Amino acid sequence: MLNAGDTAWVLASAALVMLMTPGLAFFYGGMVRVKSVLNMLMMNFIALAVVGVLWVLYGFTMSFGNDAFGGLLGNFDFAGLSNTFGKLAGFVTAATDSAPEVPWPGADGLPILAFVMFQLMFAIITPALISGAIADRVKFWGWVLFVVIWVTIVYFPVAHWVFSFNGFVGADAVGGWIANNLKALDFAGGTAVHINAGAAGLALAIVVGKRKGWPKDTGRPHNVPFVLLGASLLWFGWYGFNAGSALAANDLAAVAFTNTTVATAAAVLGWLIIEQLKFGKPTTLGAASGAVAGLVAITPACGFVTPIGSIVIGLVAGVLCALAVSLKFRFGFDDSLDVVGVHLVGGIVGTLLIGLFATKKVNSLGADGLFYGGGLDQLGKQALAAGAVLAYSFVLTFIIGWVLKKIGAFRVSVEDEVNGLDEALHAESAYDFTGSGGGGHSTPSTIPVKSVSLEGSKA
Repeated sequence: MLNAGDTAWVLASAALVMLMTPGLAFFYGGMVRVKSVLNMLMMNFIALAVVGVLWVLYGFTMSFGNDAFGGLLGNFDFAGLSNTFGKLAGFVTAATDSAPEVPWPGADGLPILAFVMFQLMFAIITPALISGAIADRVKFWGWVLFVVIWVTIVYFPVAHWVFSFNGFVGADAVGGWIANNLKALDFAGGTAVHINAGAAGLALAIVVGKRKGWPKDTGRPHNVPFVLLGASLLWFGWYGFNAGSALAANDLAAVAFTNTTVATAAAVLGWLIIEQLKFGKPTTLGAASGAVAGLVAITPACGFVTPIGSIVIGLVAGVLCALAVSLKFRFGFDDSLDVVGVHLVGGIVGTLLIGLFATKKVNSLGADGLFYGGGLDQLGKQALAAGAVLAYSFVLTFIIGWVLKKIGAFRVSVEDEVNGLDEALHAESAYDFTGSGGGGHSTPSTIPVKSVSLEGSKA
């Protein structure tokens, strides 16, 4: 039978995850230059519109339809969300009263549409995460086309691999290979979301190329309060992301909520310690970035580890991600807003450390990691899942980006990049520096370069 409390929690969690995408827009928007902030906000916001439509048409069925290709892709039984109305997901269906053994949620069912909307928000934020790697230099409609292609051939299949469990959307439903055959653990999307987006960000940063003047001119953040606001909204929404993935208002949701909190706190401290040691001062930008690194790392592990294990995972992620953001200078790829250093590295850290810190005392349907007597078996499964998603996403994203660049649909002109994407692509400016009030549209000539005085701006 349907559980009203669980249904309410999943719908509320879906709303929290939806808030993460505007939160991400502010997080990224504060870090770009003043002349391209609206473009960054739009690159995130448009994902809500594009992926929302595609998810209904064919995204959900490709991700969660009954497997049709050996664990690689779902069929089209749910195209247009057909066969979803009035039915339950999560183990008790109208036709049966049985509960297949899956990692979550419990014995009671959810409306399939509640699950559809919850998973939609994951599908939206994943391509939005990628946008930070190519800030300041991509055409808006080219980005929209990229999102359409990328979610279709990268995200939807990977979501099927990781999130689609046998028996979830129907008693006879067969899901993806990582969830059901490999049995790697990923509670809320360390592989499908963060490693996936991080690998894609790396591929696009390489394909699209460096911003003009980089690395000499790195483009300092134009609005650090925006960054901290965005990080705070992300942290808030992430409770829906992680605790909501219990798909029930139960003890496991409370564990995931707790682990999300303490891991994020530890990651902030880890990042700031590295900044203090390297630069002599902790920064606001570092605190915000450390929080996101901790959220990323605990995402796959939050339903399988203890709070002490979460603190270790968060601390390790904060330290390693703080160190990893400098890799772009060593290897020469212009990852504008450190998507690789935070999401790819953080996702790998969290996914692998499950193999060390997971314990069945937290989740009986999980596994015991190395530190709880489970040996190296689970660590190997975690590494294989991470490697498979990374390779698949990187290769296909590289191809998509290369084709779009070759046909002239992706990289903006040097003139537009220098003048700013807000004016060139959207005929708007984020701030009115003329003192005339109003807002609305303006031309580059009405915003003299010397009048821009925001701290760190490269306008």
